[in-house]
Amino acid sequence: MGDIGGSTFTIENAALVMGLPPHGHGVVKRSAFVPHRWARNRHIQTIWPRFFQKRRPVDYVWERIVTPDDDFIDLAWGPKPDKPTGLVIMFHGLEGSIRSHYANDTMAALSEQGWQVVMMHFRGCSGEVNRTPRAYHSGETQDPAFILDLLQRRYPSLPKAAIGFSLGGNMLLKLLGEYPNQPWLEAAMAVSAPMKLASCSASIDEGASRIYQSYLMKSMKATLVKKMAMMDYGGRIDLSVEQVKGLRSFRQFDDKVTAPLHGFADAKDYYEKCSAFRFLGAIHCPTLIVHSLDDPFMSPDIVPHAEDLSRAVTLELSEYGGHVGFMLGGVLNPTVWLQQRAIDYFSSYLTEKG
Repeated sequence: MGDIGGSTFTIENAALVMGLPPHGHGVVKRSAFVPHRWARNRHIQTIWPRFFQKRRPVDYVWERIVTPDDDFIDLAWGPKPDKPTGLVIMFHGLEGSIRSHYANDTMAALSEQGWQVVMMHFRGCSGEVNRTPRAYHSGETQDPAFILDLLQRRYPSLPKAAIGFSLGGNMLLKLLGEYPNQPWLEAAMAVSAPMKLASCSASIDEGASRIYQSYLMKSMKATLVKKMAMMDYGGRIDLSVEQVKGLRSFRQFDDKVTAPLHGFADAKDYYEKCSAFRFLGAIHCPTLIVHSLDDPFMSPDIVPHAEDLSRAVTLELSEYGGHVGFMLGGVLNPTVWLQQRAIDYFSSYLTEKG
């Protein structure tokens, strides 16, 4: 069982506590993930793979794509198979990149299956700031749709799947709901997705979770300050460099930066319009959502009911796993269950078309 916000949750009582109905359009089920006892702490699950686990070796090459507004998107391509049987597109989390532990290791694992793997970097996340004031956010689907269109034109007969982590998972779910008849993907997977953004911004601003917020905010503010020295933000955001440095929470950043920079009235408007939760019932693509009840970035109230999901969506809940953790155990070099789950799920979809 996991201790969440002072309450004890198990998969057995999740339906009772969170109101999950026994029947609905989608499927809510217990995950097969059960970690070793030493790894049943949400913070160990979240932090250990990031800082202590040895990275899997993987070679990738960069490709820069020019966008219609004369900005750029960087793709990181994994090893090229002799004859790929499928293409997996990955979307990283907040301030992530191919260098993130989950991205690097998942690319390595999926590439070993004979699949071509590519990670799309959101604007400004590849190591070089982008050329326009706009950035990325949890509901920004225009760039991913642009890249998916490009990949579909390049590889029309190659079956494709996508996996999104955290922010990238929310974005992917929203995109699939916006484009229910999308022509790009055979299957999709979302991991630790903050499907209710307002709730998640509140949860990460409480207790020990503030450590994660502070870590991510430091990167977000540094990028913005760097860009403010390179380009004019006049008329877009009404903040000085010192005021940016003074922002302390996601809610403040989203209210003062994300929202005005991307056409939302305020943080509340942004959260309401970009939370994937409201798009889950419109998804037609076979989609797996992997989520842990002890995720320190969010509270259990973000978990959808089965009736909130379309018939194409399956939600797998585990009591443990932290945020994009899902580490089985083994102190020195633990196995990450998540990678094998992605392989198992995508295997039935990534076969050559006739």
